[in-house]
Amino acid sequence: MKDVVVVGAGQAGLSAAYFLPRFGIGDYVVLDHNSGPGGAWRQRWPSLTLRAANRVHDLPGWGLQDALGTDCDDIPASTGVAQYFGEYEKRFGIDVHRPAHVASVTRDAEDYMVSGRAHDGPFEYRTRAVINCTGTWDSPFLPALRGAHEFRGTQLHAHDYRTAEPFAGKTVAVVGAGITAVQLLLEIAEVADTVWFSRREVQWDETPFDPEKGRRAVARVEERVRAGLPPGSVVSVTGLPVTAAMRRGIDSGVLTRRPMFASLSPDGPLLADGSLVRADVILWCTGFRYSMDHLAPLGLRAPGGGIVMTGRLATEVAGEPRLHLLGYGPSASTIGANRAGREAARAIAEILRGSGGSGPGRVGDTPLA
Repeated sequence: MKDVVVVGAGQAGLSAAYFLPRFGIGDYVVLDHNSGPGGAWRQRWPSLTLRAANRVHDLPGWGLQDALGTDCDDIPASTGVAQYFGEYEKRFGIDVHRPAHVASVTRDAEDYMVSGRAHDGPFEYRTRAVINCTGTWDSPFLPALRGAHEFRGTQLHAHDYRTAEPFAGKTVAVVGAGITAVQLLLEIAEVADTVWFSRREVQWDETPFDPEKGRRAVARVEERVRAGLPPGSVVSVTGLPVTAAMRRGIDSGVLTRRPMFASLSPDGPLLADGSLVRADVILWCTGFRYSMDHLAPLGLRAPGGGIVMTGRLATEVAGEPRLHLLGYGPSASTIGANRAGREAARAIAEILRGSGGSGPGRVGDTPLA
């Protein structure tokens, strides 16, 4: 029996693991399906540096520059974050079991059962509480589109993108309206012809991203998940912040968006008026869905299509006070994950203390500084 099982060892999972013992919970385990530290950052394309990445916020207690130095901006995010997370795990004695693939989370009247398979065989943990931190990276979304299987060129999702070199001299259609689409479009345009499609208009935002703007975005997302609706995209609330590189792309015409095409032909996108845009490659930057299939046995989905969340920071599943989802909704940012990790640990400690926890003096002790 465990007090807590943490599923996932990215930013949210490590934040939760840092705070659990500081709220008196020592009997916990962290499961991660990656072969090493770094979470989803391990799979990011090599040209994405720490400078270009959406901010990798410091984990609690020990910052990124403490681990990598003050001149780390130009380190690839895939290797830099992996190094940082790995050193963080060692520094705070966070024992992550990996690779451990969680297949299902079920419950009986008293506890949860977390089942799956690790490198040394199947496992099942009985636990009083679960903190789920599985994010979205493993669930890339591809829209259903007429003719998609007839296209003779290459199709790939941003999840599988590594470098622009294979597309040199070709025509690449980039699909999507988020930051990833823009970053990859600018990179590919240096070696290939590009055309940009998206379903919605791109909302450029040239104003500084101040704390108030961040709070408004988080409040919108939180309102949705508390109502049981899908969280939605943060970019749809904040718009795309315009960097110097983006401004150059806009001025040069590279970042000129076209309305989404109606279907695919063997030779490329077919527009609504029937005209053809020839392309050799379709790069789908169409986002991700939450990787939570292992939670399906719990029947958490609300009629609105999301999961009804509650608690102070909307990390607690309604009706499931010992089940917290980090990285879902308002905690789906690196700074939000830290706050959510602390809140989930605090809330679970209070619940376990009230129900007996793991014995006198183990749960609910005074948090450490």
